[in-house]
Amino acid sequence: MIRTGFVVVAVIGALFTSSAAHAQPNIEQIVTQKVQPIWPRTGSGGGVAVAVRTNGKTSLFNYGMADNAQNRPITADSIFNLGSVGKLFATTLLAQAVKQGELSLEDPVAKYVIELQRGGDIRRITLGQLASHSSGLPNRPQQYETWHRGRYTWPDFVRFLNSWKAGPNHEPGQQYLYSDAAMVLLRVALERRFNTRFAALMHQRLTGPLGMTSTALPLPRDLLGRAVQGYGPMGKPVGKPGEEGGTFDWPGSGQIYSSSRDMATFLAANLGELPGHGPIENAMAFAHQGVFTVSPRLTIGLAWQIVSAGSFVIIDKIGGLNNTSTYIGFALQKKIGAVILVNRGRQNATIYGRQIIHALAQNQSQPSSEGEANPDDE
Repeated sequence: MIRTGFVVVAVIGALFTSSAAHAQPNIEQIVTQKVQPIWPRTGSGGGVAVAVRTNGKTSLFNYGMADNAQNRPITADSIFNLGSVGKLFATTLLAQAVKQGELSLEDPVAKYVIELQRGGDIRRITLGQLASHSSGLPNRPQQYETWHRGRYTWPDFVRFLNSWKAGPNHEPGQQYLYSDAAMVLLRVALERRFNTRFAALMHQRLTGPLGMTSTALPLPRDLLGRAVQGYGPMGKPVGKPGEEGGTFDWPGSGQIYSSSRDMATFLAANLGELPGHGPIENAMAFAHQGVFTVSPRLTIGLAWQIVSAGSFVIIDKIGGLNNTSTYIGFALQKKIGAVILVNRGRQNATIYGRQIIHALAQNQSQPSSEGEANPDDE
């Protein structure tokens, strides 16, 4: 009887195990289905790298070409321009410094960037407001200084900041107003606080300890060969691989580059699943906390946006230029996350990232459409 009972229990146990295994979503099938709309058409340039985190494991998927002319395919080590996803490195460094008692979110930015002590309303803006897009500063200085031509040097930027005046829709701490200018200023404040260039600070305190060896600002020569060619929305080449561009023109003000493998590490750390990195993970958790409420379904943390679809909450960040589209997001309660890197512009990776997270979590609610449409759109 004992033998028979053992067999029955074993068979029942096996059936339950088999049923549970079948209930698990097919990660590759989900990813492939969800990102298919952003695969390039035949003959056009571009591709997609995806990193997914679920059940404590990372899966990497790659589609299309890093460089059509060179017939070079996308891999997990291909290096992409992160666009505004790169803002997370500055805000994570800020969170780390706050947790370690080295500065406060309430500190005025002019405390560290002393050139701004000669300004007006800029002296009212805090580090926390810069990091949560609630400073009142415009997205780019040219929206205020419409007469300015060309990129902004540091003296140009200081002139703009000191002359900037708050207004009804540009009041520090009173509204959500997405601002590249604020985030670049945050980098400078961190540089001044620690007397270290931003790129070196990022490496010393964040990417170095996490082993993110393919993440840099700007790309050094030894990584340039892995940089993807960027393509426009229709698949035509735009710019050169690893090219630094944008509004601002001084060291440390450009775009950050990374690979899906490195960003998978960053994702795992944000999910609290990277053993031996407790202090960094604690700083990341602090950065996830809401700072400014935009609507009942959207709150801004330190660059992160916290969006809800019913009771299902995703914390994410998106980026995009005319030759890159990027996304990182996760559901903390499910320990599920995704990274999408596309070397084509204006592909709205947010939609597909949120769909992947919902599908992996087997959550039937409609993914939220709240948040940034394309923060880097020019």
